[in-house]
This record gives sequence, structure tokens and C-alpha cells, in this order.
Amino acid sequence: MSYCLPVSDPTDLISWKALKAHRGALQGFSMSEVFAKDPNRFEQFSHSACGLFLDYSKNLITEETQSLLVALAQEAGVPQAIKAMFAGQAINTSEQRPALHIALRQPPHEAPVVQGEALGPKVQAALAQMERIVQQLQQRDWRGYKGDPITDVVNIGIGGSFLGPQVVTEALQPYAHTSGIRCHYLANIDSSEFHQITRCLKAESTLFIVSSKTFTTLETLKNAQAARQWFLDQGGSEACIHRHFIAVTSNIPAAVAFGIPEHQVLPMWDWVGGRYSLWSAIGLPIAIALGMDQFKALLHGAHAMDQHFREAPLEANLPVLMGLLGVWYHNFWDAQSYAFLPYDHCLRDFVKHLQQMDMESNGKTVRQDGKAVSYSTGPIVWGGVGTNGQHAYHQLLHQGTALIPVDFVVPVQSHNPVTDHQAWLYANCLSQSQALMCGKSRAEAEAELRAKGLDEAEVQRLAPHKVIPGNRPSNTLVMERLDPERLGALIALYEHKVFVQGVIWGINSFDQWGVELGKELGKDIYNQLTASTRPQAREASTQGLVDYFRQYA
Repeated sequence: MSYCLPVSDPTDLISWKALKAHRGALQGFSMSEVFAKDPNRFEQFSHSACGLFLDYSKNLITEETQSLLVALAQEAGVPQAIKAMFAGQAINTSEQRPALHIALRQPPHEAPVVQGEALGPKVQAALAQMERIVQQLQQRDWRGYKGDPITDVVNIGIGGSFLGPQVVTEALQPYAHTSGIRCHYLANIDSSEFHQITRCLKAESTLFIVSSKTFTTLETLKNAQAARQWFLDQGGSEACIHRHFIAVTSNIPAAVAFGIPEHQVLPMWDWVGGRYSLWSAIGLPIAIALGMDQFKALLHGAHAMDQHFREAPLEANLPVLMGLLGVWYHNFWDAQSYAFLPYDHCLRDFVKHLQQMDMESNGKTVRQDGKAVSYSTGPIVWGGVGTNGQHAYHQLLHQGTALIPVDFVVPVQSHNPVTDHQAWLYANCLSQSQALMCGKSRAEAEAELRAKGLDEAEVQRLAPHKVIPGNRPSNTLVMERLDPERLGALIALYEHKVFVQGVIWGINSFDQWGVELGKELGKDIYNQLTASTRPQAREASTQGLVDYFRQYA
């Protein structure tokens, strides 16, 4: 089906211009003051869906702001874009293909038909293939070349072929399957990572999953070849490769040539982008580590968020609201980054997946119509686990010169309670959002110092350093407990948030041409590094660095 491009330049929209004028009117806006005047502000600016509760009341917004932002989404074509995605239209316009990661978590009867082909049966067949492998491994029926059951699985991939699965496996560790199979993730071509992972493994009880859509990705292929050689060096044989390697790829002939039987090759499809692929067979290590039931629960949670995104009105739609708030700060308040701060150890690396999801999707300077953008797109995403950051970079959030919106995420319950730790963790999360909003005035700083018995000269000397501006925005996402369904909903929430922003900016959130150039140049430079005679680089800096390598390698 053809896809009608959204409005090309959002700055031409009536709602964009209205928001620009409205931003000027909010120059002296104080969140603390509006909370004091409006006891219903929290109820007005909070919503729940799919086990997640979003409090967005601590933002630089009024009722009028929200109305104007919703009008922007309407005028920019967000509702039409949502319908187009779920209908399987080619919303990835540069590559002329749909973006149907949503089909991976839909019930079979809901999956779209694309170019006359029903996707539901394909997805279900892949899930069945995953389930057979998972059962064999967890029931210890899959044996290595010495007859030992598999104890360790190494997923070899890069980008979306490892980030999502790694983060999910880590986040849901409390749900690890009783089989106790350990999952490892190998992505970097740095041989130190390969050595660190393999030094504690036994070849006879290790299974490798090679995850590469093309089976030609440099880092993945090099690591797969190294793993193959390591297996042979540790006592394995060519005849036993099939017992220790599985592939997830669309290039079946290449996987078979590697030594992997076709029935051990799981599918990848061009209508699923790498950063959205954890829901597919790329998620096999998740299913191995947690069990197929938990993997399906993850899918179920994501599907619930899909349905919310598809059906909820814009003004109560969590991904739409978060996407609009991001546009509001990025384009009207000049906030160039936002921080993701989870108050849960299990989510400590979630920001890495979020960085790829957001920055690879919307780090674009060209609109869908091929023209250069005249406005900022693609914020910088950064952050890390809760209380640790309070003793480090939270200083920048509270007293730095840049406006940096924050997303706090915190569960009410811990999987591993220790005395009153969870209450303190939750308190820390809320205190940070409160401090960002309220800050500390000069008068409050002076009063605090006088209460400590300091003389007036010392009070006046120290007070300016203790002033915290406040009025800094944040969202707080709360859940009862981090479990597979809520994690699935959380990931899908951010996927759709990024999509909403891409639609408003008129860019394609589903291609990533910017990552290709470095790959292409890397091949040339590798040849220069290994050439028998001194090569000529394109420019003097690279030439000097190539020469340095050749001198000391």
C-alpha cells in the first residue's frame, strides 16, 4: 500500500506557530506556583495504561500547552501515521518497506496482510521454532559434542541484534528459568571482549547464536569465525559444528555454508528493523534465559501498549504525550538532550537500548521529502541508574546551565527486598523530581545557613552557591513491579514515542543511512593498515594514524 507523506515542514503548521507564541507567554512560568494554585494539577496531568502510571504534572505546561501540542500532533498527521503503520503501509519511505515490529507481538488474527501475504502464520511459525529450541535446551535434550547438556549460550550480534535482548535478559533476571542456562552477549570486534567471555566457557557445553540479518555484518561475522575456531581449538570438530551453532538470519545459504543446518536457522524479515527486533527470533536468548512463557508475556505487554497507542485519544495517549513533551522541550525550549534515570538496578543498562532506539531513529538532517530540515531533530539520550547518579551527574541537572528534561522510572515493589531499602529508593526518586521542580531560593539558602549558626558574612558568602534554580521538568513512570508484561509495555512505549516525534519532524524514523559510511570507509582503512607497501590515505590525519599503526602493530 502506498503511504502519503506527512506535512513536510512542521514549522509551517499553524499549531507550530501557535506553540512558538505560547512559549514566549510562558517565560515567567513557575511550576511551584501553579501547583500551589491548582490542587488538581496532578490528576489533570497523569494517566495510566498497561501497568504503567505516568505523572507528567512536573512539566512546563498548562492546559493550553497540552491543547496546542495535541493540535500539533493532529495537524502533523500523527493519527494517520499510526493507522498507516498498523495497516502495513510502507512508512519506511527511503527503503520502500513497512515497519511492522508490531506484527511480532500481535495475535495471529490481528497481524496485517502485506502485498497479499499474511504475516501472522510466519510469526507464529518462528515462535514455534523458538519454542522447540528452548524446550530442548531447558530440558537438557540438546547435547554438545561430548554428550554434555548446554550450560552457556553466547549471542553473537551487534546493534539491535544484541542490545535489546541483553537489556531484557538483564532486566528480567528475577524471572530466570530454573534450567540455569547462562546467556552472554558478544558484540564488539575488540578481541578483549571475546577473550573475556570465552575464557570461562567450555566448548562441549556452549551454544553460539549468530544473529545477523545478512550474515555479512563485519563485527558479527568476525566474532562468529573466531567462535568457530575457538570451538575447534578446544576439541570440537567440523562434524559437530551443528551441535554448537544456531543462526538468526535472512541469508540461509551463508548460514548453511558456515556449518549450521537449515532447520537451525531462524528467520529475520526486512519489515523489522534491527533496533525493533528483540520481539522476533533475535529474542531467542531472552526465551532461553527466561523461558518461552515469559517471552510471550513480554510480547503481550508490548501488544497491550500497541493497542493503547492505536486506540487511546491523543490527549490521554502515553506515547503521544511523551513524544509531544519531547518536541516541546527540544524545539521550543532548546533542550538538546534528555536523561533517562531508572530507579531499579535491573534497568541499569536500559538507556543503552533507548539510545539506539531514539538516536538511530531520529538523528536525521533530511526530511522524508529529501529536503534539509530547518529545525532541530533527534535529542541526545543519556542517563543511568538512579541513586548512583545523584552523587555524580545530577549536579548538572540541578545547577547546570542547560535545561535537561528527565524521565524517572521506578517500581513500587522490589524483587529482592532488604529491610527498608525500597522505600528509600522510591523516596530518592521522588525527591529528585521534587528538587528539580522546587529548587532552593536565595532566601531558603540563607535561612538554612543561619540555622546552622553561621555568621552573616559567611551566610552571604555561601548562599549563592547553594541556590538551586528549580523549575526543571520531569516525567515519572511508576509501576507496581518490573515484570515481563510491564517491561514489554515500557519498551513499546518508547518505540512509539520516538515514532511520534519522527512524524512531527517529517523524518523517516526507520532507516539508518548514517551508520553505513563508517562501515564502508572502515574496509578501505583496513586494507591500508594491512597492505604490503605504504598506502595513500584520503587525507593527512588518517594517513598519519595509519602510519602510526603500521609502525607499532
